[in-house]
Amino acid sequence: MKSIWKTTYAGNEIRVENTWFHGERLYVNDELQDEQCNLFNTSLTGHLFDGETKKSIKANIFSYFIRMKCKLFVDDKIVEVTQVK
Repeated sequence: MKSIWKTTYAGNEIRVENTWFHGERLYVNDELQDEQCNLFNTSLTGHLFDGETKKSIKANIFSYFIRMKCKLFVDDKIVEVTQVK
């Protein structure tokens, strides 16, 4: 099973993926920034550029009953993501 969440922030596409066999991955503009293989809760980190400013990214993936959920933060502020798969 595979879950994918996407959003666009300051012209940068952020994608978070969760799969049973390949773990969790964080991509910014199709560039892999973090990867983990964890069974329950995962925290992925990365960065993006908003003009000249470098901003930190944190994505938390966790199980919610039988579904997976994703929370995304850019510079410690929550950003809405859309689950596309």
